[in-house]
Amino acid sequence: MGIKTALPAAELGLYSLVLSGALAYAGRGLLEASQGGAHRRAFRESVRPGWEYIGRKMDVADFEWVMWFTSFRNAIIFALSGHVLFAKLCTMVAPQLRSWMYAAYGALAVVGTMGPWYLLLLLGHCVGLYVVSLLRQPWLCLGLGLASLASFKLDPLISWQSGFVTGTFDLQEVLFHGGSGFTVLRCTSFALESCAHPDRRYSLADLLKYNFYLPFFFFGPIMTFDRFHAQVSQVEPARREGELWRIRAQAGLSVVAIVAVDIFFHFFYILTIPSDLKFASRLPDSALAGLAYSNLVYDWVKAAVLFGVVNTVARLDHLDPPRPPKCITALYVFAETHFDRGINDWLCRYVYDHVGGEHSAVIPELGATVATFAITTLWLGPCDTVYLWSCLNCFGLNFELWVQKLAEWGPLARIEASLSEQMSRRVRAIFGAMNFWAIIMYNLVSLNSFEFTELVAQRLLLSGFPQTTLAVLFVTYCGVQLVKERERTLTLEEQKQDKEKPE
Repeated sequence: MGIKTALPAAELGLYSLVLSGALAYAGRGLLEASQGGAHRRAFRESVRPGWEYIGRKMDVADFEWVMWFTSFRNAIIFALSGHVLFAKLCTMVAPQLRSWMYAAYGALAVVGTMGPWYLLLLLGHCVGLYVVSLLRQPWLCLGLGLASLASFKLDPLISWQSGFVTGTFDLQEVLFHGGSGFTVLRCTSFALESCAHPDRRYSLADLLKYNFYLPFFFFGPIMTFDRFHAQVSQVEPARREGELWRIRAQAGLSVVAIVAVDIFFHFFYILTIPSDLKFASRLPDSALAGLAYSNLVYDWVKAAVLFGVVNTVARLDHLDPPRPPKCITALYVFAETHFDRGINDWLCRYVYDHVGGEHSAVIPELGATVATFAITTLWLGPCDTVYLWSCLNCFGLNFELWVQKLAEWGPLARIEASLSEQMSRRVRAIFGAMNFWAIIMYNLVSLNSFEFTELVAQRLLLSGFPQTTLAVLFVTYCGVQLVKERERTLTLEEQKQDKEKPE
């Protein structure tokens, strides 16, 4: 009730005006702060010369982004271009062998990047999980998979295994953790799918083809084994109508996003400012709220660019990979908050849905979320920050169900039933606005720092109460209503298309 109902056009227009004005006002505050702090001593390490011809410095606090598009840009383009080229040739000459070509090219790329001993290390984990999969015991497969994952996240095993990497370079640690972690998740998916389908005989070669598909190897996303195997095994893959146009559009959007982030970092130092708490504490409340919001938006853009590039290559290979993450701006429920749809699909398929069932009962849902976030904590690497992040998001996900159950309670349900559908939508949007900021604060802990999160919470909820608190909530309420309207429009379009399809 609520989201199915349209609001008056004038009301939505007012919401758009308020939201645009608030974002512009907060943006101006961030721009002034970035210009004023560019020469601070605390900024020297992460704000470096950029566009010299107009005198702009660039925020380079995110070393991964900088390395991807400077030192490793040519290597990434070379590796992915080679994959696309060989894949195209193999599809034209011997399409039945294309899965073998993917595995061989991926293995060679891993050897060239991380060395042969690292490849042997991963092969050991692959063989171990393959052998266990032959026993057809899901609990044993999941247990060994989690043990393998723990060996890459906890000392002393992680230190010992990292010694298998030869050479030294800036992204070595990132590639080590990425390739190792995703390998374990893929092998676990293979083992669990083997248990779920005892009538199907999967070989070790099937696992190796699945694991060493280069576009997904280091950074994901994760495709569960059953989906990948079904798609890559097509002897004569065919594209849907307009698929090539959509691939080009996705590639173009990725390039536009990269350029936009580069421009943004020359004017807004959103990653550097939070590191100087003394300077950040002097920001206006609106700019501080905008800074917190911008940190999450940037992390989404970073994930969207990464998966956009990878997914473009995968679609050229006739695969249907997981979609990029949903924009943080469009999130007002914890159930949709994830920055990696592939890992989210993996967790839901093998843990969350398995334990929680229909996700309508309080106790099973609590058990499902605790189990899911326990594995997520292991995936991210256990530490105080990850523990706090997991607990907060686990609470947020369960609190949504508790509120939903409370809203279905007799007296409250009758009160809502007495409201018009438009008023019901407005009331629910108020709770959505509060939820939106809970999502921001809970995730800011891991994306930035606990100290910066504490500063934002103190300013927006305590020293800024009630003016700043109510103003931020009202602006967020406007944004939630606009998101709801977009979701309603998309739902109507999908229903219309379904009706127009022939029986």
